[in-house]
Amino acid sequence: MTMPFGYVSPEQLMKDRADYARKGIARGRSVVVLAYDDGILFVAENLSRALHKISEIYDRIAFAAVGKYNEFENLRIAGVRLADLRGYSYDRRDVTGRQLANAYAQTLGTIFTQESKPYEVEIVVAEVGETAEQDQIYRLTYDGSVADEHGFVAMGGQADQITTALEERWRAGLTLTDALALAVELLGRDPVSGDQRSLTASQLEVAVLERARPRRKFRRLSANAMSRLLGQGEGNGEDDGDGEPAGQRPDERDISPPTSLAGGSHEPPGPAPNDTGS
Repeated sequence: MTMPFGYVSPEQLMKDRADYARKGIARGRSVVVLAYDDGILFVAENLSRALHKISEIYDRIAFAAVGKYNEFENLRIAGVRLADLRGYSYDRRDVTGRQLANAYAQTLGTIFTQESKPYEVEIVVAEVGETAEQDQIYRLTYDGSVADEHGFVAMGGQADQITTALEERWRAGLTLTDALALAVELLGRDPVSGDQRSLTASQLEVAVLERARPRRKFRRLSANAMSRLLGQGEGNGEDDGDGEPAGQRPDERDISPPTSLAGGSHEPPGPAPNDTGS
């Protein structure tokens, strides 16, 4: 049997797409998500004050991402719309991190297999529960694979080194101060030489899902609050707000989301374990 000119086997095509996506993600600065005693902490090295890697999705749910900004921003907006639609149609308690992780997995998997270029993104969907045992952290890769993480997850260029360090040093019940200090230390460590950079509050994007907050659990930490927690002495000792006041969100209606996330409100099945090895 003769093969047509330019034929590429499906295995080689999938491998090339995976390599392409991994290279794009590896160029991004890392993001660390880890549980602490009163909720879930998100820390990203981000020099931009306008382009967020960490955002609120719904009352108890937040989103973090690395990779191409325009691609994960479209995913974030689609998730907000899906959550809003389900919460409005049924009940706010019916919106869960598991549903959103499944919707994202289906969208990323479809794009990876059917489009000419995969999304160069890796995302985390986290939901804070009434107790630490009920917290949920889902990690989704470029091909739609889902992993149910426990305690912590790292994404981006230094993910392997940071994950190894977190396996040794993270423990349940860390305070917010200890968790933030650990995340900042690991983000500032050079993966090749091991040299330690000193990251300041102005170089970081930090947010939390706080278990004790009423209804909307998401809160951004201001530069003053971060400096105080890190003991850097840059702040005046006062927390100057969340960055996104309660009841307000940026205008998200001018970008079209992926079709599969913007569709109906039927609950998809639970996410499958990540068995791709990627």
